[in-house]
Amino acid sequence: MKKNPFTRLALFLLPILLVASCQKEPASDQDAKMKTNSSSELMASGVTKTNGNIGINVLLNTAVDNAVLNDLKQYGTILKVLPEIKALTMRIEREKLSTIKNLKYVSYANPDAERKGAPIDPIAATSFTNGLSTWNLDAINVTEPATGRTITQDGTGVYIGVLDSGLPDSWRQYFPQERIVTQYAKSFGGGGGENGNVSEQPNKWEHDQNSHGGHVTSIILGFQLGAASFNGVAPKSNIIPVKVLNQNGSGWSSVVAQGILYIANLKSTVLKNSPVVINMSLGGSVLDAMERAAIDFAVRQGVIIVAAAGNSGDAGMSYPGAYAPVISVAAAGWVAEFATPTWWFAGNVPDPTNVDDFYIAPFSGRQLAGQDLDVAAPGAWVVGPYQVNSGHLSYFFVSGTSQASPHVAGIVALMAQKKPGLTASEAESTLVSAAIPLGAGSRVVEGETITWGANATGSGFITANAALNATN
Repeated sequence: MKKNPFTRLALFLLPILLVASCQKEPASDQDAKMKTNSSSELMASGVTKTNGNIGINVLLNTAVDNAVLNDLKQYGTILKVLPEIKALTMRIEREKLSTIKNLKYVSYANPDAERKGAPIDPIAATSFTNGLSTWNLDAINVTEPATGRTITQDGTGVYIGVLDSGLPDSWRQYFPQERIVTQYAKSFGGGGGENGNVSEQPNKWEHDQNSHGGHVTSIILGFQLGAASFNGVAPKSNIIPVKVLNQNGSGWSSVVAQGILYIANLKSTVLKNSPVVINMSLGGSVLDAMERAAIDFAVRQGVIIVAAAGNSGDAGMSYPGAYAPVISVAAAGWVAEFATPTWWFAGNVPDPTNVDDFYIAPFSGRQLAGQDLDVAAPGAWVVGPYQVNSGHLSYFFVSGTSQASPHVAGIVALMAQKKPGLTASEAESTLVSAAIPLGAGSRVVEGETITWGANATGSGFITANAALNATN
C-alpha cells in the first residue's frame, strides 16, 4: 500500500516538516460570543480553570480617560492602553472578569486569546525575480518552469508586514538584504496567562529560533539555496518582519493586536503613500475583542489583511482569519506531487488552470456557521528555508494554511502594485470573483483518496493572473 502523503517521514532531496499553524462571523454572533463568560471561553483562550490571575483584553465604548482608568484600577492592574482602538490590557483575579464585562463603559472583555503559527552573511542577489520556479508558483501562474516569471508585476513599492515569529539570525543568507525593511522591523512579546503585559523587544525579530516566519517570508520573496535562487510571489515587495509569536511559535491576541496597530500606524504616517498588506499565518479558536478592533482600525487606515484559515479541518476555521474583513486562505495541494524526484521545482502544472489538478488538504479549516472563507492557494508541501539548528542553513517542505496565506498576501501585493489605491474590500471582492470554483470534490493522491466538502474551498483556487486581470 502506498503511504499517505501527509504521513511521510522523508522526502527525496530535502527533509519534511508538517507545521500546523493556523481559522469569519456576523457581528451579532461575534458580539454574543464576546459577551459570554463560560469556562469554555477561558479554555479556548488558552487559560486554564485554576484560580489566580489572568491577562485580559478590554474594549471600551468610550474614550480612554483618567476617570475610566481610575475606576478600572480597583479591579486589577492596567498594563497597556491602546487609545487608537479604545482598548487596554489588564491583569486581574479570574473571578472579576464577569464584573468588568458588565461595566457600563465596557463593550467587551475577554481572556487574552492564544495564537499559534515556530551568523549574518550577505548574498549577492537583490531579488529572485529571475529565479527558478517551484510547483506552487507555477500553480498560481506566477512562473513557468521553463520560462521563469510570466507576469509583469513583482510587488515593487508594496510593503508587507509579516506578523509571525520573526526571522532567523542567518536571514541574509536566504533573502536579499534590500527586501527586508530593517528600520521598521519590530518584536513584541509577553501577553496572556497570569502576566498579561506586552513588551517591545529590540532586535529580537532577527533572532528567531522557531523559523516559521522565515518560511512564510520565503513564499513571498523567494529564497537562496546555495548557488541557486528560487522565485517568490512578490520578489520585490518590501517585507516588514513583526515578531508576535515566541520561540515555540505561539503567542497571544494582545501581542498580535499591537503588531497590527504598529503596521496600521506606519500606514497612516511614513507609509501613507504606499500600499500596505499584512500577512498573518497564525490563529486560534476564538475571536478576541482587541484583535478585532485592531483589524478594523488597520482596515480604516488602508491596510489589507490576509490570514490563514487554520489547520483544524472539520473543527472549523481559526481567528483572525475567520473574521469577515480579513481575506482568509485555505490550503490546496497538487495531485502530481511526489510523481518524480524533481516535481517540486521541475514539474509543470498544466495550463490553463484545471481544478482537477488540485485538492484541498485534510487539515485545512472548514467554514462553519458564522465564519467566512475566501479562497484557496497552495499550502501542501511548499519548500523553503526552515532552520532546525541555529545558524545551520536548512530547507524543508512545510504544509499548512500558514503556507497558503502568504501566496495570497503576495498576490494582493501584485494587485496593489497595479492599483496602488486598492482597498481591503476591493481586494477581497476581486479575489473572490476571480477564483476558480472548486466545490466539493475527491482526488486520489499517492494512492490515497482525499475528499472535502464545499465548505472547505471558499470561492475556489486563486491564481495571480486571474486576480490581476480582474484588478481595475
